[in-house]
Amino acid sequence: MSPLKRSNNIAARMGRWSASHWKTAVFGWLAFVVAALFIGNVVGTKNIKEEDYNTGQSHRADQILREGFPQADPQTEIVLVQSSKLTVNAAAFRSTIQDVVAAVDGNPAIKNLKSPLAAANGDLISDDRSTVMVTFDMKGKYDDAKTKIDPIEAAVAKVAAANPGFYVGEAGSVSSGKALDKMFNDQLKLAGERSIPITIIVLLLVFGALVAVGIPLLLALSGVMATIGLVALPSHLVPMDNNVAAVILLIGLAVGVDYSLFYLKREREERAAGKSARAALEAAAATSGRSVLISGFTVMIAMAGMMFSGDKSYLGFGIATLMVVGIAMLGSLTVLPAMLSKLGDRVEKGKIPYLHRLRRDSGENRFWKRILTPAMRRPGIAAALAGGVLVLMAVPVLHLHTTQSGLDALPNSAPTVGTIKKIQNAFSNGDVAQSEVAVKADLDAPATQQALASLKSQVVASGLNSGAIDMEFNAAHTVARVDIPLVGKGADDESIAALDKLRNTILPATIGKVDGAEYAVTGQTANSADSNALLKQKAPIVFGFVLVFAFALLLVTFRSIVIAAKAIVLNLLSVGAAYGVLVAVFQWGWGESLLGFQSNGGIASWLPIFMFVILFGLSMDYHVFILSRVREAFDRGMSTEDAVTHGITTTAGTVSSAALVMVGAFAVFALMPILDMKEMGIGLAAAVLIDATIVRAVLLPATMKLLGDANWYLPSWLDWLPRVEHEERGSEAAPAPAAA
Repeated sequence: MSPLKRSNNIAARMGRWSASHWKTAVFGWLAFVVAALFIGNVVGTKNIKEEDYNTGQSHRADQILREGFPQADPQTEIVLVQSSKLTVNAAAFRSTIQDVVAAVDGNPAIKNLKSPLAAANGDLISDDRSTVMVTFDMKGKYDDAKTKIDPIEAAVAKVAAANPGFYVGEAGSVSSGKALDKMFNDQLKLAGERSIPITIIVLLLVFGALVAVGIPLLLALSGVMATIGLVALPSHLVPMDNNVAAVILLIGLAVGVDYSLFYLKREREERAAGKSARAALEAAAATSGRSVLISGFTVMIAMAGMMFSGDKSYLGFGIATLMVVGIAMLGSLTVLPAMLSKLGDRVEKGKIPYLHRLRRDSGENRFWKRILTPAMRRPGIAAALAGGVLVLMAVPVLHLHTTQSGLDALPNSAPTVGTIKKIQNAFSNGDVAQSEVAVKADLDAPATQQALASLKSQVVASGLNSGAIDMEFNAAHTVARVDIPLVGKGADDESIAALDKLRNTILPATIGKVDGAEYAVTGQTANSADSNALLKQKAPIVFGFVLVFAFALLLVTFRSIVIAAKAIVLNLLSVGAAYGVLVAVFQWGWGESLLGFQSNGGIASWLPIFMFVILFGLSMDYHVFILSRVREAFDRGMSTEDAVTHGITTTAGTVSSAALVMVGAFAVFALMPILDMKEMGIGLAAAVLIDATIVRAVLLPATMKLLGDANWYLPSWLDWLPRVEHEERGSEAAPAPAAA
């Protein structure tokens, strides 16, 4: 085994500087976090406007309608009155309707009040006459309207209390939007609160000491807070999604704890092996610190892939995750060694007696060595079995169908959802999920009037609508809004087919024949179709960017075309298996009773790309960490087989602990009632679990054993690639333990 030398890689130099200037590093970090929060508070984070979320034809329709109706889009509210025994002809039923009308009539925040008792509003009464709707529009834009909705909801609630024999409930764009936004934000907050205790418990099992637990957690959380503050700056150029803080917490906590865990575990291992405090710290900086640096850049490359999706939310998420990973990496390479240099062995303070005895700082992990032994003894069989399992798990991906979740993504217990579903059941979508056709033309021209009449008649004749078709002209008679409630549930095959016929057959044959006329369709169904089309178009670009740049970084890091290519293949298998789990559980409904949901026949349209970049980045964390240890041992004289055994058994405990933190944090989202969040939580947790067990503990070592020295193959025409250090180098020479 070759002796150790002093390292001069970037991570080692950062660690040495921080250890020698610990006050500057620690207090500089604190000042940075405080300044970031102050800047964020002063500047404020600019969020994506509601009307800017849509893409494609939906976005164009929104633009036409904003130009024609600049005062505001209609914020329609519906009060449902329903009886299980009476019809609208009953005096008590009519009296209840009149009470609802009286409760909201005259409120200065509403307009266009319609009663089902008026002769012209027969479409507000269901076919069986047991359910009616009272409708009105809120004045102003959504943000203004939601501040005035509470008194109206309270008045409706009083009517409901005074008429216990009837179901009286309100729903609509403002009341439902406000209530569901609050529920969603409360659930995200709860998920964050639950993930922190899980992280603490795992770290206690790993370190068995309170101080050692506190350092990674505080470092990760401070990095998250700094990012939440600083993200306000780019938000004024690229507005952020309202959920950006939740994504920052999710990713920041995961990578922040992981990086600190890698670093701190290696420092404790070197210290337990007999090195002085300074030498142990330098060894950790040169090895685990370097792995953190490479992992961080790999994760950042993956996150940058979101910026090529063409979706405004993804663009913001990409910027935010790049920032939080970069900040977590910086903190781990500077603040962590500074704190360790000051604390020394006092990092073990606050030992939990029983838990501390379970910890193992030095040597190879015997549990993982027992698991690894069969894979190394029969690598061909192990690789075939593990690969076969992953391929089998990935087979459902062939049937992957994405959909933009509607009401079916929410439980009946969610605010106003019960009322909306009653409206849907009674009116076959009623006025809840309108498709809006925006028409820009001279509306007074006979040709335009004839085209609009033909549009309405053809929609009805084709059976595309499930309720009354309304038209509204702007004051200048240059823009028309045609509200068409399409058949189906809004995002299902029936609605998509109806939208396709409306867009591609009926509109070109009617409005499309008018010279100079512009038209486009928006609404729930159109939004879903356009979003899916954009993501399917951009997915190959995102995937290609991540794969190519990750391959290049690994090629330079390990100077092996085999290692780089195999890393890509293994990560694709891992992600594919996670996709398969998602399809089986949520699209096919295999986990409905266990997880308490009802399948909507698809996966959330935003999830495949989001999951790919997140999982690819996070799984690369483990891959780089393990392979760096393997290459380190190989460069110091071990055979490939011994280096693989040594590298995996000495890192498996740390990797499994880091994975457990992630699985716990992600699994919390599976407990949320919102279907999209369940899908994300299960998908991410399953992928990390698969990656840390089947891939890292079986498939990776088995394939490396099979390939032997070919693992390190680099074609001669690539010999110009820069050489990056892999061997452990500390200020005190000591050999690495030989593999048993």
